[in-house]
Amino acid sequence: MKKLLLVLFSIISIHTFAQNKYFVLFKDKANSPYSISRPTEFLSARSIARRTKQNIKITERDLPPNPAYINEVRKLGKVWYKSRWFNGVLVEATEANLAQILKLSFVKGLEGRGDLTKARLAGDNQFLGPKDKFEAVSIADNGLSQNQLAMLGADKMLEKGFRGEGMWIGVLDSGFLNADKLPFFKHLYDEKRILGTYDFVFNEPSVYEDHNHGTNVLSCMAAFSAGQIVGTAPKASYLLLKTEDVRSETKLEEANWLFGAEYADSLGVDVINTSLGYTEFDSQAQNYTFRNLDGKTTIITRAADFAASTGMLIVCSAGNEGNAAWRKIGAPADADSVIAVGAVTASQTKAGFSSFGPSFDRRVKPELVAQGQSTIVGATSGAVGTANGTSFSSPLLAGFAASFWQAYPRFTSMEIRDILIKSGSQYEKPDSLLGYGIPNFERAAKIAELYGITGVEDEATSEISISPNPFNDQIQLSILRETNSKQFDVRLFDVNGRIVYLNSFQEKTIKIPIRVASGRYFIKVTGSDFVAVKRLIKD
Repeated sequence: MKKLLLVLFSIISIHTFAQNKYFVLFKDKANSPYSISRPTEFLSARSIARRTKQNIKITERDLPPNPAYINEVRKLGKVWYKSRWFNGVLVEATEANLAQILKLSFVKGLEGRGDLTKARLAGDNQFLGPKDKFEAVSIADNGLSQNQLAMLGADKMLEKGFRGEGMWIGVLDSGFLNADKLPFFKHLYDEKRILGTYDFVFNEPSVYEDHNHGTNVLSCMAAFSAGQIVGTAPKASYLLLKTEDVRSETKLEEANWLFGAEYADSLGVDVINTSLGYTEFDSQAQNYTFRNLDGKTTIITRAADFAASTGMLIVCSAGNEGNAAWRKIGAPADADSVIAVGAVTASQTKAGFSSFGPSFDRRVKPELVAQGQSTIVGATSGAVGTANGTSFSSPLLAGFAASFWQAYPRFTSMEIRDILIKSGSQYEKPDSLLGYGIPNFERAAKIAELYGITGVEDEATSEISISPNPFNDQIQLSILRETNSKQFDVRLFDVNGRIVYLNSFQEKTIKIPIRVASGRYFIKVTGSDFVAVKRLIKD
């Protein structure tokens, strides 16, 4: 695992907080030794299989940057990491050497318009200094995690045996202090379900000595201690990556997230949880405005959408600014392909601190919510307590999504996202507070089964014929099988499981007028000795 990481990112062991880091972008990937026809040279077999399963093609974006370009840059600066998706490298260099780098014929320019670590700009007298933006954990309440599970229907999902087995979850956070020593994570280490660790802040393998936030977050998904705390995916496998530097707030942390997400992709991760968000920096001159939260501007937002395009499901916290002057979501919650998660209380009302939507371009945000106030979490001491923040509603939802995907493995990541959103408690009337609401396992399972993914639709091809498909305002239904049925009940469902057409017929072939809105539907035909389901599309 560590050897692979070294190959992928050209890691150099540096343990100081270096300044003057620049994200240098290249113009192209011309004359590269890599090829999309030989993906095993830069992607794992599992990563390739994830794409293949979801019919996602490997493209030039997946190719690593040209090694010849990187070698030329190395002559002028220290290369920390390289990015496939942005086609560039993170370089530590003096201003003089940077000027030479920018003159290289293959260099396009800089991402972020300058030093990503810059905490104080010329003429900026409003330096904020390091601050801890994370939530404190209280050990006053040792209650069980049943309520936060039951709110999602995750308790019933776990009872059915869907606990994340076979799913790989990447956790990008600020550190996982003592996680390898805590009793509620013992099963992960005993069963060798920690896929790997890496610290992108200090360029070192270990993540267990730095900060508590990732430990608390991980417990919402992975913890298992009967009678105390149970996560939403306790049987999944986990990749633990530190990308957040708690000593400061700079755009370098967004770049770290990009490098971590690319590593998770290359390894073959299915789901990423990130309980991080960015709007304000140590230098106020670098702060984002609401206009920047348009789904296409910030480094981390673009990285999150690129990650989603590889077939990973990206789940992130909406933010904790609901009671602050900002009030809105942060980045990468504005990305259009993620699930941004807000927070509700134990009684399913909006938590006051949970950030508001929508995005700047008026998309519904957050998409979904889960319990984020008085959430049961595991602490670095080994105790079980409560904490507040969308930092904890997000991993509850990420683990829930992973275990649900285990139950319905034939779905793509975007279909899983779509189904969970459609299972939301207020899907019909989303708002800027709770988005589409609280998802639910049983509602989502019903939608999934109507999609025909459980195999019913495949079997139905020999039972019934529907034409045309896609249809306009009429279909011809034919019963193809031998049957003793004297009557056939026909129901048409929309993707939310609602019946939009119902009738009964005796003929084995009949034309049916169906006037419904454009979209996806499922037709269910029931006889005395068979049931058939088929997916339809209305133009």
